[in-house]
Amino acid sequence: MPETYWTVRWPDGAEERLYSPSSVVTELFEPGQCYPVDDFLTRSRVAMERASNRVAAKYGFACTSAMAQLDRIETRITDFAGQDGATVACLDISQ
Repeated sequence: MPETYWTVRWPDGAEERLYSPSSVVTELFEPGQCYPVDDFLTRSRVAMERASNRVAAKYGFACTSAMAQLDRIETRITDFAGQDGATVACLDISQ
């Protein structure tokens, strides 16, 4: 269950490195792809839930870091709510 980081470019051009306790993000995101804001949020929720569940299965407790990352994503996404055509680009995924 390798820790994985993925770098995104938000619709405002800012880049951010995001964290996952699991490589599950590679199942939902692909470097070089852009995702509509709503789709990015849905994929992020699925990824962080799966990652937290994998941690729970292995160690017996949910991953608070995954849920904290999801909280930050959800907060950041609100800046772009309602912007037609806004996308989030996945720039890189690394372990």
